[in-house]
Amino acid sequence: MKAVILCAGKGTRLFPVTLTMPKPLVPVANKALLTYAIETLTMMGATEIGLVVNSLDSPIRDRLGDGLDTVGVPLTYIAQENPKGLAHAVKLCEPFVGNEPFIVYLGDNIFQDRMKALYTKFDQTGAGAAIALTEVPNPTAFGIAELEGDHIKRLVEKPKDPPSNLAIAGVYVFRPEIFEAINHIKPSWRNELEITDAIQWLLEQGHSVVPYVVEGWWIDAGKPDAIVLANQLVLEELPYTANDTDDPRIQGQSQVSHRVVIGQNSQVVDSVIRGPVIIGDNVTIKNAYVGPYTSIGDDVLIEGSEIEHSIVMSNCTIKNIEGRIDDSLIADNVCVMRSTSKPLTHRFVLAENSLVQLR
Repeated sequence: MKAVILCAGKGTRLFPVTLTMPKPLVPVANKALLTYAIETLTMMGATEIGLVVNSLDSPIRDRLGDGLDTVGVPLTYIAQENPKGLAHAVKLCEPFVGNEPFIVYLGDNIFQDRMKALYTKFDQTGAGAAIALTEVPNPTAFGIAELEGDHIKRLVEKPKDPPSNLAIAGVYVFRPEIFEAINHIKPSWRNELEITDAIQWLLEQGHSVVPYVVEGWWIDAGKPDAIVLANQLVLEELPYTANDTDDPRIQGQSQVSHRVVIGQNSQVVDSVIRGPVIIGDNVTIKNAYVGPYTSIGDDVLIEGSEIEHSIVMSNCTIKNIEGRIDDSLIADNVCVMRSTSKPLTHRFVLAENSLVQLR
């Protein structure tokens, strides 16, 4: 079975991080968002995956290659250089998927549920399509499904009077009829071909569309706060591991709690680490505090500083910072340090859409 992941967006809500890194490569618990999508799809039964990217020169292709050595499943790249909506992206996949049912997954989503039952339900019912739904407290902010028994009656985009609290969660199963549906719809007010319009066309033509209600949490990881929350939720699922006082990577007067994963060639010196925490390879943590729900990438130095509930990507330095860094997303190659020379001023070199809060 084939699946496609839509990951051609510019990630503007995550600027400035995504100015140099595609959103699907942003790490959560030291794994790219895209990796979680691929793992979910393979558990659903996908044996080949197409990635819709904004260019065949995408850094995603540079990172994952043909997929066999990196993620264990063959990858095909499909360019959407002039994005015209989700339905347009799906239409571009027609030569790749052929005449068989296929799964569509929006690449900036992350789920606790691995959703194997979604495809099973689709297959057993013979439906024309299946949609993953999740209960939300604010249905007026989402595309909402109205159900009639065990089937979807209609889809409503951000309704003022929601017919349910079941939001469209960004995973679909389609038969090839979806391509005919896309051919029959017109651009929306956003001048985009909407996948909800294509599904509504299927409903109006008498095709059955079945719902699958996602179990557990779901995060649309499009903004920094959502990425940090996703990191927390994934770290919460780290299995229990007792602290190992004989670990040679833990040195001096360090205190390391349970549920702390430490990578190769890393060292914790005279520091306190309170899990759940994941630490990459070649990391040095010295005279520092790393608190719960923190992920630290490879080749990072944290010295004389405190941090918790944050994501620190690779090749970063955090040194001699007063106070505690909290709820932060720090991209690759960032240096955050306190000056030791006079005058003791604040100096910033920031990309556009950066956020700095001093307390």
